[in-house]
Parts: sequence; C-alpha cells; structure tokens
Amino acid sequence: MKINEVEALVGITRKNIRFYESEGLLAPRRNSENGYRDYGDGEVAALLRIKLMRKLGVSLEEIRQMQSGVHTVGDGMRRHLVTLERDRDNLEQAIRLCSQLTDRQERLSDLDAGTLLTEMETLEQSGTTFQNKQRQDVSIRYVAPVAITLATVLLMGGFTALMCWLSLYDGAEGMPRLVILIIAALPLPVIAGVVFSLLQRIREIGKGEEDDAKNY
Repeated sequence: MKINEVEALVGITRKNIRFYESEGLLAPRRNSENGYRDYGDGEVAALLRIKLMRKLGVSLEEIRQMQSGVHTVGDGMRRHLVTLERDRDNLEQAIRLCSQLTDRQERLSDLDAGTLLTEMETLEQSGTTFQNKQRQDVSIRYVAPVAITLATVLLMGGFTALMCWLSLYDGAEGMPRLVILIIAALPLPVIAGVVFSLLQRIREIGKGEEDDAKNY
C-alpha cells in the first residue's frame, strides 16, 4: 500500500506517519523497483496500536518500550496510570486556582499575578506541575537536527578556512589564487542551505509535529 492509502485506512495523517517512522516506531520496507515505501498489514496494525496508545495519552517513549518487548502492555499501562494520576492532581490544582479567578472583575492589566504565582511556586515545590506535559514528546527532536547542522557548518567552515589559508600562498599546488578562492566559496551555499533547513525543521517540530502527534 502507498502512504495515502494507509492514511485513509488508519485515519492518521501522512505527516504523523512520517513522524512515527522518524521516531523508529514504524519501519516499512522499500519497493525494490522504485524505492518507495511499501506499507503492509503489519504497518497498518502497528499504526492502529500507536493511534490507540496516543489517544490514551501514552508517551512515544513508553510505546517504544512496549513495542520492543521491554515492557508488556500491562507494565506500560501501570506506568502510564501513575502519570495520569499525577496529571489529575495537577489539573485539580489548576482548576482550583482558575475557580478562584472566575469572580474577578478586574482587567488582566490590574490582576495581582504576583500573589498567585507565589502560591503556584509553593505548590510546585510540593510536586505540582503546571507545565504542558505534551511538549515532552518532541523536545528531544531538536537535538539531532541541531547536532547535524553544527557538524556540517564546522566541516564546511573548516574547508573554507583551509582554502582561504592556501590562497595566501602563491602557486599552492600549482593552482591560481582565484581558483582557490572560488573553491573556498563553494561550501557557503551549503552552509546557508543547512541553516535554513534547520530553521524550517525547528518550526515544523515546534508548530507541526507537536500538534499533529496529539490530534487525529
């Protein structure tokens, strides 16, 4: 099956399917004739299981552990229940604080936020969390593209610096200085392209994958 057929069959967006592949949760084989991904019943079943787990709020890492056999479904659910109970307690605290504000008639600009923040900090010290937990799934996705970009920039930048250094010496390796400078400039578009791709990737992770991974 092609990815558009899987998308229609499973009800998961193409972007999510690609996302789960990049996370190592799905590994479709390649068609030997055209190199395209070829999805079968196994991939469809795996995506349905992933969809179920994601709808229950299970993290990608926990799904990975269950897929690999490190954890059984029961193990994963027991661990997830602890997270849900903690989130419920956090939500109850957030509900209580929001309820305190429902009778406030002042504008936001007149609100004494300091007092509430102090109360929230006290609650946080006792274990309450007010942060968005769903961001944890994609935060690690920034590491790989940044590392690859830095490595590429350092490599290309080092090559450019070396060629510029060689250009200071007449007749280095019998090459004219102008030719050396032209060669030295070749990595610059590569560096620009890699940096641009990184910015696009960060924007996609921050605004696309996070939302897509939790909405079906």
